[in-house]
Amino acid sequence: MGVAHWDEVESFRGTKGEMDATWQRLGAAAGTQGVGVNRVRIEPGKLPTPPHSHGASEELYFVLSGSGLAWQDGAVHEVRPQDCVIHRADEMEHTFVAGPDGLELLVFGTRHPTEIGWLPRSRAIRFGWPWVEGRDDDPWDVEAAGDPLEVGEPAPRPANIVNVDELEFQTVRHQSFVYFTPDDTTKLAGLGWERLPAGHRGSVPHCHSAEEEVFVILGGTATLELWSPQGEVQETTPLRAGHVVAREPGSRVSHSFRAGPDGVEMLVYGTRDPNDVAWFPRSRKIHWRGLGVIGRIETLGYMDGEPIEDD
Repeated sequence: MGVAHWDEVESFRGTKGEMDATWQRLGAAAGTQGVGVNRVRIEPGKLPTPPHSHGASEELYFVLSGSGLAWQDGAVHEVRPQDCVIHRADEMEHTFVAGPDGLELLVFGTRHPTEIGWLPRSRAIRFGWPWVEGRDDDPWDVEAAGDPLEVGEPAPRPANIVNVDELEFQTVRHQSFVYFTPDDTTKLAGLGWERLPAGHRGSVPHCHSAEEEVFVILGGTATLELWSPQGEVQETTPLRAGHVVAREPGSRVSHSFRAGPDGVEMLVYGTRDPNDVAWFPRSRKIHWRGLGVIGRIETLGYMDGEPIEDD
């Protein structure tokens, strides 16, 4: 667990009415806990899901290939590769309409045991797993039997749709990256795009107490390094395009990436927990996120300083 490749993850195709897409649960295959990551390949002219919204979950979409339209509260907007589409909880109803060559997406989402989903056309509500409205049929069947989704002319792209090329790159040491989701854009999780040149390391080795991170390799190659709490490399795993790496919170195992001979490009997704504490084993630093404080501490054994005599 912790690493999966989408060539090896089982896929399933959902086809009902105007909805036709093939899904892969990449996050589940890699072992994510509080978030999910799906790869979705939508057939030309089709939808992946009915228009819907979530009461608790934030969804972040990244366009891998193809073309199409983002449908949002009745308006449509053109999307293209390397677009990020941001949907915060309890805002717009949304779905996608694939273009003539189909549309391929990654969708990242936070998981909530008391989530509420809303389908405005069939007026179905989902509490966790079951759909409710005093009925026991499948609202997707109702959607499939209804009129096709109305799609007008594309409108100018709103602020929640942005492309890598439209953002200003930042550089720290060897890392070049862009943030799709600055702190005032999303509340629960963030998504960025990162490039590392050949042979260089990205973020320094670290682990989190509360934040969950997911990495998707888009191009090139890299090596995932797992570090002990004492600051020594314990394990390495070669990565290529299509690999998904899940780093669960509270593992006490730090991680870092080193780019291969052709460099590497990846997506970096992480939750935003204000109670998170990050540990940097090589420098012995701790970062208290909620306080915005980084300090260095002395690490001690459980019995250090305790009386020798038996209590």
